[in-house]
Amino acid sequence: MCFILFLLFIYIFATVTITKLHKVYLLFHFSMMVWPYCQFAIKTVDDPVYQLFYVKLAFVDASLLTTGWIFFTILLSGQSQFLNRKILMLLFVPAFLSSLGVVLNPNGWFVQPVNGGYAERTYGPVFWVNMLILIIHAIVSFYIIYVALVSGQAGRIKNQIMNMLKGIIAVTVFLMLDVFLNVVLDDFLPVIPGFTSLGIVVSAIFFIVTIHQDKVFDIVTIAHQDIIDTMEYGVLVLDDHEKVIEINQALYPYRHLTIGDRFEMAAFLPGNSVRMERFLHKYRERPHEIAEIELFHPGIQLFISIHAAPIMVSNVRVGRIITFQDITELRRLIDETNQQNSILQERNASLIKVQEELFQSNRKLTKMAITDSLTGCYNRHYLTQQLEQEVIRSREVETPSALILLDIDYFKTVNDRYGHLAGDAVICSTVERLQESLRPADILARYGGEEFIIYLPDTDEPQALQLAEIFKSGIETNLINIENAKHPVSVTISMGLLSIRSFSVPEPEDASAYLSDLFKTVDIALYEAKNQGRNRIVPVRR
Repeated sequence: MCFILFLLFIYIFATVTITKLHKVYLLFHFSMMVWPYCQFAIKTVDDPVYQLFYVKLAFVDASLLTTGWIFFTILLSGQSQFLNRKILMLLFVPAFLSSLGVVLNPNGWFVQPVNGGYAERTYGPVFWVNMLILIIHAIVSFYIIYVALVSGQAGRIKNQIMNMLKGIIAVTVFLMLDVFLNVVLDDFLPVIPGFTSLGIVVSAIFFIVTIHQDKVFDIVTIAHQDIIDTMEYGVLVLDDHEKVIEINQALYPYRHLTIGDRFEMAAFLPGNSVRMERFLHKYRERPHEIAEIELFHPGIQLFISIHAAPIMVSNVRVGRIITFQDITELRRLIDETNQQNSILQERNASLIKVQEELFQSNRKLTKMAITDSLTGCYNRHYLTQQLEQEVIRSREVETPSALILLDIDYFKTVNDRYGHLAGDAVICSTVERLQESLRPADILARYGGEEFIIYLPDTDEPQALQLAEIFKSGIETNLINIENAKHPVSVTISMGLLSIRSFSVPEPEDASAYLSDLFKTVDIALYEAKNQGRNRIVPVRR
């Protein structure tokens, strides 16, 4: 049996990458080899001192072996909550005391020789105490496996848990058979060696099957801890009972924890602000969702970001992974950036204000350049620019249009009788009444003094005459209230109307001279209207 265990030891050593975890298991496996070796060695020596040494070594090894068995059961079943100091003390102290009783063998209470040697021997009360502790360890192992099977983790580790269960049953059954047949019935039956050794071999085989089938020592799994230890984030892995099952080195500045501790998020968070209460509510009441929060922790004087995410296996939450990130430098950079952005925004606002002021000033200057300061209508310069563009455009598309040059009749009399301010009021009121009758495309401009010119685009002669009549009658019926005058004042206008079938100019460069000729023609028509008695329209064609 020892040789078979030795071959299994060599097999594991040769086929699996050796790491610290493997070395721990190999020590455990080596201790399994000690029992059958000692049983064999007892038969090969005649000296009672050596025989007693091998007997004691075998039973000390058995005590430590069952304790190590529980330890590996905890690791392989994922029940890290049992890895706390109190439970480990309850397991190791009885094993140590029973081993001490085996080594000391006071008054032969553990074992006594038969026929002067220990190849055949009788056992005392220390042996039965040792057996009781081994049985208790077996029961504890069964309990740990039961907890693993009924917990949420059972689905993903069922195979390895069942293999462990088979191994524990095998070694327990063979141990009980060995005690019953070779100790209890020693007076009635011959010694049948090898039961306990066979149980150890069978259990070791189940262990190796678990290691290979479920890749308990897979190199990726082994490298996992090294990887998370190099991460800048603090990583905390909890089971579904909020017990710590894995941590990395970067976590220690935030919280000192050990595997098996229970993590309380509420105890870690400083204060109880509304944001923290919302985070804790989501963390507790909705564990299947991701919960995040950024906060300043006065205990460690750092801004940290906490990210809690569930670990899901087959739609079942089996734990939680929490990361802690130091964002102090990031927050400092963000604050500096926000401050710089605020300064830039203030500067931009000032520039926009200056730009708006410049725009309004330019708009006013532009308006001043093209409008008459008294009446607000366009000036002669603007009208000339627009007509030059119309002349150029009409070279491609021939459309009729008209020009009306009008003059306020007897305006000098108004000025002389009522004053220049009253004359200005008459001019402004006349412009307002004309603008009420203008179409959107028509242009009214002050030609000079009390003379105004109206451009009527896309208008033939009948339409122009109709509009001119509207303008004339509107002014004639317009009553103007003047300060210091007893009654409202009304005026009339004389108009010269030039109908233009189409602008005909040979070249764009001749547009200015052409327009001057048009103005001269319509001015002659206005002069004729005044000669005919005023308050009338004299039409001409071109």
